[in-house]
Amino acid sequence: MKVETFLFGGVALFFAATSVIYAWWSDREPAGTAALIVAFIMSSLICFFFFMQHRRRGTRPEDHKDAEVHQRSGPLDFFPPRSIYPLLTAVGFTIAALGVIYGLWLFLIGVGLLGSGVFGFVFQFGERDG
Repeated sequence: MKVETFLFGGVALFFAATSVIYAWWSDREPAGTAALIVAFIMSSLICFFFFMQHRRRGTRPEDHKDAEVHQRSGPLDFFPPRSIYPLLTAVGFTIAALGVIYGLWLFLIGVGLLGSGVFGFVFQFGERDG
């Protein structure tokens, strides 16, 4: 995370310098100055997050130049073989979107199907061990 910290720290410094120069050059035009300040704040937040992660967890195998690929590899997660819920979610979203155009009754049917699909996604393998 140390490399990422320096990367986003550099981006934050770039946006800070750019916002100061832009504010001075543009006679304090508020929209561009505000956008650059927000970009500075967002990149500073990401830099701070990576800094804290590096302090908490230490170095990763990716941080070492002599690291091997197998040092980071581990078991993958569970992937379901088949599921009807992606199709149900897509149909529900489509009907809900058409309901925005054609009427409330179609929208409510779509929301019901969409809710059923999302509920199925969340709880389909809820009883699975591990």
